[in-house]
Amino acid sequence: MTVQLGSEALQSVPLADHFSCKDAALIDDWHAVGFSKEVEAGKLVPVRLLGRDLVLWRDSAGTVHVWEDLCIHRGARLSKGWIEKDTVVCPYHGWRYDGTAKCVLIPSAPDETPPAKARAFPHKAVERFGLIWATLGNPQHDVPVFPEWDNKEFRVFHAGPYFFNANGFRSVENFIDATHFPFVHAGLNGVQDNPDRIETYEVFDDPGLGLRTSEIVVFQPYGDHRQVPVEAGYIYRCFRPLVAYFSKRVQIKDPASKHKSNPGDRFCTFLTAQPVDEVSCIIRLAVAINFSPELTEQDILRRQDMVFEQDRLIVETQRPERIPIDLRMELHHRTDRLGQAYRRWLGSLGIHYGTI
Repeated sequence: MTVQLGSEALQSVPLADHFSCKDAALIDDWHAVGFSKEVEAGKLVPVRLLGRDLVLWRDSAGTVHVWEDLCIHRGARLSKGWIEKDTVVCPYHGWRYDGTAKCVLIPSAPDETPPAKARAFPHKAVERFGLIWATLGNPQHDVPVFPEWDNKEFRVFHAGPYFFNANGFRSVENFIDATHFPFVHAGLNGVQDNPDRIETYEVFDDPGLGLRTSEIVVFQPYGDHRQVPVEAGYIYRCFRPLVAYFSKRVQIKDPASKHKSNPGDRFCTFLTAQPVDEVSCIIRLAVAINFSPELTEQDILRRQDMVFEQDRLIVETQRPERIPIDLRMELHHRTDRLGQAYRRWLGSLGIHYGTI
């Protein structure tokens, strides 16, 4: 874990007041901004979070740093520079910043000690579950838990990134909605000509752990990576406003093949939505399965890529683009119970960014 300066640095960033996200629930939260494998030593990776331009880099000791993509000297983008001897070199005038974000060299005055204010603007960063998490503030909570990560019975695969020209909250709400399966994912997660009746389910608000449902049971013709029809039982969770999860019980439907299933077979997905800005996001997944060891990463990704491309195409059409948290603005049904609870939860957290 790399702990860097938090809100102190944020407050001193030039023009910080011009950024639109002021919500403590988002500023003081952890957001997945990349896969660990994407940030190699010696590589600068630009990212955007809550409308702010950041840069990720990894030093020779393996520590990941997340900074504002900004040189304090003349405002150039550090991501356009390079890394030399564990320092980030600004592409404009060559100012060099070390792993503590301190400027250690001004090439035009190499014999002078850079002034104390010559610093980059770092943020806190954590690596967990194969993801890089960043915050613009000072979270009072840890990164959400991915329950299967340390369970040796499960294999974990990463899928994405999937770029959605859609609001992050809309994208999360889509992920936790079982009623769209027969239409958006016809032939995979549901049957368009024979959609499942969704029975009434419960939504629980677990203090400090977000929202959770009772099991929602549906039929799926290609319900997991084996490409066979299954009865699927979903238990959804919303750990944070932009981090959701399901544990999915999968039982082969064909009576002649049921013996190939076990009652404990689970296909679990941990979803993170990076809020690039109010109306676009990047989805990253960690997928865990505890059955069919013959399934390859290609098998896993084939299904995930299909499903999330179908999701993207529909979520990008939703209007208004920002999610309405006033429940009177859209029509709701008893089968939307989790979506309603999710919107109420966003409102209770005081979230305005990306909402109407």
